[in-house]
Amino acid sequence: MEENAVQTVKPTKRSFVGIVESEKMDKTIVVKITTKKMDRLYKKYVTRTKKYMAHDENNDAHEGDTVRIVECRPLSKNKCWRLAEIIERAK
Repeated sequence: MEENAVQTVKPTKRSFVGIVESEKMDKTIVVKITTKKMDRLYKKYVTRTKKYMAHDENNDAHEGDTVRIVECRPLSKNKCWRLAEIIERAK
């Protein structure tokens, strides 16, 4: 092998587990992701929430469902995530 050979490693795609907050758009869901982060000054855990728009090809997910979303290529201005699986249905 050459000395200067560069090994390219494909980065793994990020994935999150969250709750579907809206399904009013066609083939699009809004997923709310909550994380806990330690506050640097007060040393307490603070809950942070962020919303992601995800592509749902078959309109399977409904409000309240727990889902896993995976990063993908940009599908629109705000959508670069897709629905990977529905973990738990809402009751």
